[in-house]
Amino acid sequence: MPQSDIHNPDRGSNSTVLKLSELTKFFGGLRAVHDFDVDIQKGELVGLIGPNGAGKTTIFNMVTGIYPVSAGDVVFKGQEITDLPAHEITQLGIGRTFQKIRIFPNLTVLDNVRVAYHPHARYNLFDGILRSRRFSRGEREMTERAQEFLAVFGMEGHQDTLAMNLPYGAQRRLEIARALATEPDLLLLDEPAAGMNPQEVVELMELIHFIRDRFNLTIFLIEHQMRVVMGICEWITVIDFGEIIARGTPKEIQNNPQVIEAYLGTQATRMVA
Repeated sequence: MPQSDIHNPDRGSNSTVLKLSELTKFFGGLRAVHDFDVDIQKGELVGLIGPNGAGKTTIFNMVTGIYPVSAGDVVFKGQEITDLPAHEITQLGIGRTFQKIRIFPNLTVLDNVRVAYHPHARYNLFDGILRSRRFSRGEREMTERAQEFLAVFGMEGHQDTLAMNLPYGAQRRLEIARALATEPDLLLLDEPAAGMNPQEVVELMELIHFIRDRFNLTIFLIEHQMRVVMGICEWITVIDFGEIIARGTPKEIQNNPQVIEAYLGTQATRMVA
């Protein structure tokens, strides 16, 4: 669908945090994403939805440097980051979670978060070798900061638990806590409600709003559960076969025939129309 045919709402004069322009990804001869554009303003909570295999996680992987970009640009807070490696992108202020949980199962809950915060430690290699006072202060600060992040998620009582022994929902919260420990300005959440029961989903929705406000975050969210997307996102972009088919407010997306067709087929579209 031509870009000009897609509603692109004017969301005011807030500063742009993430701008993706004509983002494209090929895997061999397969085009997974084509000319994807999005403009996310500071403090927004923006959703990215589409059927399985539509290219959503591929977009996240290009933004965070996991996949090289075939064409297009990724600009974060005015800085071109298209060709930067993943660790530099994280240091600039983009944190993320993954569709499949990626925690360190054999580390404690506390150490999982400490590892994420480590790039902010205020000591160097020689301080570590010499066990200097600066090293001791830095280690103490890391522990205290990690405990603060765990407290936000109500997990301070589990700090000595091995991550693999946590219930599934708690592992999801730990992964978000670890992403926050990188101290991002932009947080990418890839299907955070996957595998959660209905009560956990409700708690997650409240949590996402809370951490957005508490940490002054901008959030870009992939989610299959429409209850989550429609309940917390302010703007939504929909892709199918790697291309944008619609974007707008939750209400506009809910009533969009192309979106209904992408998810439910042409027969459902006729019933709605």
